[in-house]
This record gives sequence, C-alpha cells and structure tokens, in this order.
Amino acid sequence: MSATHIQLDSHGRLLHFLTVEGLTRRHLTDILDTAESLRGVAERRVKKLPTLHGKTVVNLFFEASTRTRTTFELAAKRLSADVLNLNIATSSAVKGESLLDTLRNIEAMQCDMFVVRHEQSGAAEFIARHVKPHIAVLNAGDGRHAHPTQAMLDMFTIRRHKPDFPHLQIAIVGDILHSRVARSLIHALNILGAGEIRVIAPRTLLPAQVETLGARVFYDPGQGLRDVDVVVMLRLQKERMERALLPTEQEFFQRYGLTEDRLALAKPDAIVMHPGPINRGVEIDSRVADGPRSVILEQVTNGIAVRMAIMSITLGNHARPAGGTV
Repeated sequence: MSATHIQLDSHGRLLHFLTVEGLTRRHLTDILDTAESLRGVAERRVKKLPTLHGKTVVNLFFEASTRTRTTFELAAKRLSADVLNLNIATSSAVKGESLLDTLRNIEAMQCDMFVVRHEQSGAAEFIARHVKPHIAVLNAGDGRHAHPTQAMLDMFTIRRHKPDFPHLQIAIVGDILHSRVARSLIHALNILGAGEIRVIAPRTLLPAQVETLGARVFYDPGQGLRDVDVVVMLRLQKERMERALLPTEQEFFQRYGLTEDRLALAKPDAIVMHPGPINRGVEIDSRVADGPRSVILEQVTNGIAVRMAIMSITLGNHARPAGGTV
C-alpha cells in the first residue's frame, strides 16, 4: 500500500499528511482555503483558537530545523494544543533505542499527533504505518523524498499573489537533485494545474528523468528565467552531496545565482521565493532576497496558517479512541 493510500481513509479524507503526490485538487484546495480562513488569527489580540484544545502534538525532529519546527509549534499552540518538542540529541535514541521503541514510548503518553522530520526517506510513512489509529502523522521533511507542508505554504503564497494557476510560469532554480521541497512543489503545482514548471540547474544537480515529474529542463538561467511569474530559489544541500558536484560556490553563484540582472529577465511583477535557509552570495544576492519582489519572509508567516490548517484537517478526521475524552 502506497503512502497516498495510508494517508487517506475510506472516504478519501486526510488522516495523515505524508506527501502531496497522489492527492487531488480538492485535497489541496481544501488546505489552502482553510489556511486562508486561519491567516487572520495572527492579527488578533489573543492569537488562539480552541480547535485542538486537549490534544497533544509531538515535534519529533531527527534533523536540525528552525523555520519548520518553530512554525509547527506556533501553529499547534495557536490551535490550543499542548506541544512536546523531543530533542533527539538528548533522547534515548542516542543510546540505541529503535525508532519503533521511541514511538511506542511517546504513544504511551497519550499523544494525538506526530510531526516528523527525518534524514531517511520514508521515515514519516513508516511511523504512520505503525501508530495507533487515532494518531495523525505529518511529514516535516524526509530525506530527499518529500516536504509536503513546505510545498503547501509555497502554493498558498503563490496563490495570494498569482491566483491564475493555468497561466503561470514557475521557475525552480538550484539544487533540484537533493531537494525534497522541489519534488513536493512540482507535484503540487501539477495537481493545481500550473501552466508551465521549469527547473533550472547544472546537469550534476538534476535528478535523472526529471521531465517525468512534469517539469521542463533548462541549463541556462538566461533562457529559463525569461518571462516567468514566480522564481523559487533552492540552496545547495552540501550535507546531502556524496561527492563534489560543483567546482566552487562562487562559480555556482556566477552561473546560477539570482541577481538583479537575472531577475530582470522575469516578468516585471514576478515574485521571488526561497524555502530557507538562505545562503546569500551562493544562490541569491542580498539585494534580491531583501528586495521589493521577495516574498521569502511572507512564506514563513504563511507557513503558520498552512500548518494550522493541515493540523486541524487531519486531527478532525481522526476518531478518538474508545474511552477518550470528547
């Protein structure tokens, strides 16, 4: 059974959020619309809703993270959930405890949701296959495989600025090979009917047969950036590179870095995005990252509303175990 089937119940409702691949336009639109309704919570004097009151959310991060972990934590707290952040570096995992034993011990604390980031592709799916039926699992990034909540906050940001998806041209630039963000974003853009998806990178940073994902390949940014509506920059993920795939970072910036001159090739109202963390002077110039067309910080803000939406949808589709509180 695939991850797509695991995350849906018999009625097609989301029980887990492991990948956008295989979901329908209705699933993604429901998340985006729910996030839109929740975005205003941040403007309230009291930034809380009672939606997840009495629920416990566990952030189970086996990889370092700043934006993803903190926005998940804020999202859960704004929905009135109790939040447990498990520090893997000081947990029993470093003493040899298996992932499954760690899972069982946390389950025994009567938790309702696991937010999982792991360096191994498929880890979130593995956990979803083994949790108790009332527990929801959200994938916060697994290896090179998927980062579905990042894709959805990117889609949300694009939709707020460029809602006419069928006529959009989107360029994703940089380390496509190692990017779970790129994979999830390409799938989400195709599901929502984006006009054209372009990937721009040197050959060494492109996965084999990337065209089968539904993207058009460009090796020259001068051609690939021309007349696009959205530019998504990716960082060089050196921690996942098994060998040297580029001569130097400086050479990469000279060839593929987003400068004001290169951005001028895009449409005049094109927006610039980046999932972070930013490496200034490697994939993007500071004048672009901080410029008027950058929506990078807006992506971070939108991530809270999108993750609130996904949490409320998935946990809302789970039945409480027998004898549980209402």
